[in-house]
Amino acid sequence: MKQNIKDQILHISGSDVIKCMRCGKCSATCPSYDEMEYHPHQFVYMVECGDISKLMESESIYKCLSCFACVERCPRGVEPAKLIEAVRLEVIRRQGKDHLKPDDIPSLIDEDLPGQAVITAMRKYRK
Repeated sequence: MKQNIKDQILHISGSDVIKCMRCGKCSATCPSYDEMEYHPHQFVYMVECGDISKLMESESIYKCLSCFACVERCPRGVEPAKLIEAVRLEVIRRQGKDHLKPDDIPSLIDEDLPGQAVITAMRKYRK
């Protein structure tokens, strides 16, 4: 059974949007606030409501600096930046740009590459 988009975003991000109390501290600390159409607290609420398509079409997903200031500021540990990254990754996947396949990995590995990097890449770039 294929996951719906909301479940996919929640799974990828590992965020618990239900914990958000809409205090706005994440948005207040965001250095990209003025550049974003949707702010971190709005991302959380929109994901919670399942309104992902607007987020996927928004330039805000590319304005996020992934600085994790919102994550540090959140008193409930919701991690809005991880939600934004998950939406951004889903857009990339839908555009067909996630071409990392298991058979491609051996040619990319060298002795200086940490094993965790390979696992992370597979988690992020597979469908």
